[in-house]
Amino acid sequence: MKVNPREVEAAAPDAVIIIFGAAVRPDGRASDTLRHRVEAAERFGRRFVRPLFIPTGAKGRHGDAEAVVMARQLIAAGVAAEAIQQETTGTDTLSSVRAVSGMVRGKSPVYACTSAYHLPRCLLLLRLAGVRARACPPPPVPASSSLWLRWYWRLRETPALPYDALLMVWLRARGLVRGPS
Repeated sequence: MKVNPREVEAAAPDAVIIIFGAAVRPDGRASDTLRHRVEAAERFGRRFVRPLFIPTGAKGRHGDAEAVVMARQLIAAGVAAEAIQQETTGTDTLSSVRAVSGMVRGKSPVYACTSAYHLPRCLLLLRLAGVRARACPPPPVPASSSLWLRWYWRLRETPALPYDALLMVWLRARGLVRGPS
């Protein structure tokens, strides 16, 4: 059976949107953070004809894997199951980036969707992994979130960003991460 290159090209996504995971509640539902990230990604995906959504995140303490919970939310919002490719092995930001870097090989453009405080680390790690990622507009900060909590998450990223960046550089140097060709 011959494959028509035009058909393959027509089926290729016109954008890849990587959604970084967050906690799943004890009852198996998405946490507010997770839900807001998926909503932002789905809203952003409407700009494209054939977006491919890649929700990331393994099974945590509760419920299904974060990626599975996000995929269900995307489908409930009207996204076709064929437009979702789950990455269920990532247990943290670094391992999620390592996993998706191979998945997005040859696909462009690539967007990272996560909370605003988490976006700089995700973009840096993707770029260090060889993925020319851009930012998806982050979800708005809920009015109900406390100022203390918002600063907690920002401050938490302060040591995480250089730590993960150094690990990614080391992994690339050892040939353990291979970005898109």
